[in-house]
Amino acid sequence: MSRPRYQYILACALLIGSAPASAWLDAQTLAWPEQPLPGAPDHTPATRSAPVATNDDLAALGTRNRLELSVETAVGMALENNPSLAAQRLQPLIAGTFAAVERAVFDPSVFARIETSREVAERVSEDIQQNFAVRNDTERARAGIRQTLPTGTELELSLTQDLSESSRSPRQASTRVGLTLTQALLNGFGIASNLVALRQARADTLASAYELRAFVTALVADVEATYWDYLGARRRIDILENALNVAEQQSREARLRIEAGTVARVEQAAFAAEAARRRQDLIDGRAEADRLRIRLLQLISAPDGLRYERAVEPSTDVITDAAPLDAPSDYVALAERRRPELNQARLDIARNELDVVATRNGLLPRLDLFVTLGQTGFARHYGGAYENLDGGDTYDLSGALEFEYPLGNRAGHALDRRAKASLRQAWASLDNLQRVIEAEVRYALIEAERAAAQIEATAATVRLQHDTLAAEQARFDVGRSTGLLVAQAQRDLLAAELDRIDAFIAYRQALIDLHVADGSLLTRRLVDTPGELPPALPWRD
Repeated sequence: MSRPRYQYILACALLIGSAPASAWLDAQTLAWPEQPLPGAPDHTPATRSAPVATNDDLAALGTRNRLELSVETAVGMALENNPSLAAQRLQPLIAGTFAAVERAVFDPSVFARIETSREVAERVSEDIQQNFAVRNDTERARAGIRQTLPTGTELELSLTQDLSESSRSPRQASTRVGLTLTQALLNGFGIASNLVALRQARADTLASAYELRAFVTALVADVEATYWDYLGARRRIDILENALNVAEQQSREARLRIEAGTVARVEQAAFAAEAARRRQDLIDGRAEADRLRIRLLQLISAPDGLRYERAVEPSTDVITDAAPLDAPSDYVALAERRRPELNQARLDIARNELDVVATRNGLLPRLDLFVTLGQTGFARHYGGAYENLDGGDTYDLSGALEFEYPLGNRAGHALDRRAKASLRQAWASLDNLQRVIEAEVRYALIEAERAAAQIEATAATVRLQHDTLAAEQARFDVGRSTGLLVAQAQRDLLAAELDRIDAFIAYRQALIDLHVADGSLLTRRLVDTPGELPPALPWRD
């Protein structure tokens, strides 16, 4: 070995040190595919941030006691202010800390130790056969850096300085620089087995993103459904108020005709009963609208002191025309890629595959290689000992193999069987979930088609009921009908008008359910949330 032997030790440490470990670990980052989904319907827009109403914008929405609200603004305010969402947004951040903890296992660490000791002992002189005291003073300082690599390698580079002085011998100092390498050859060997915990932690981070997306999807769907319910309740109130006015007007006209003697007195009861029924319906309708108003204000969580006292005026028009729907296979293909539950199930499979990798490695016996290389310099003091590192052939080199294997390895085999069974279970769960979600998509599509068809059907019913009421009223005017029949015709017209409003709202809500089922609701609403597409898992490529 040549003179600057310790320089070789340093060079070896640099060659297999932290740089390769960082490269191995950084290569495992998980990326989201940026390519558009194949087979997605053409009307699915690209994802970008949704317009969100800020607190300063609230003043422009209406007076302090009145809030004009469109469905888009309601969604934006909920995304900004909903406290449940604010709490859920922290979950990916919390999950990410576990990945950082697992990544830190492979970070290099610096260590140092300083110690001093004194020993006083008695020795027996062989020459004079007398006891005498011996004092030994020792000082030691040790510092270095150590690191664990994903390959199953442990490295330690250290610098040790010793100074000893005795009452029977002169002072002596030594400086040693050394490199220790420990390499697992069977159990614990390889990047695949040593990165299991880190990859699982990163998979959990991605799973939290899918959970967040599912939560946001449910929130947006809830806001929109409540908005349309509230708008429908307001429209029903208008219809009920108009029906009450008509019933009261007819009751007054019937009373005048009774007084004039043109109509029998018994006809008054039918019109009065119809007016009373309309008052009951109106009371229930107003209560339902108020309940939905409070629910909507709760979801959007407007940041002001009025909270539930604000009147809400829906400003979005009810769309009376149904847009054409795509083929069922298009929605099913979209759900296959974008449903957060499916992507979470795929991550569960990936985690179980990593468990199998770990348990398979655990079946191997433990066989470790130890290599230590060092060089020492000696002198009367520290500085001279350091300078003498290059002098002489004072070096040390040692190697060892250590073998260990539990007889039968019962625990290792049990863990391996559990991991493989869990993997099969995860695949079965994914297959079942795919079938359930496909059925949900098809159910939602059938309901959307039904609701779309009902829009036109209810329009025809309203027209016919108008004609029926007009004809019955004409017969009543000439004495060929009764107030009961006229009231029944009014009731049928009112039911038809309410059914038409319900058809509009049912269609909007059916579309919401369909877009929740195929996983595209947030994309269609231009809400930018992580977890839109299946994750890229580099270790599975």
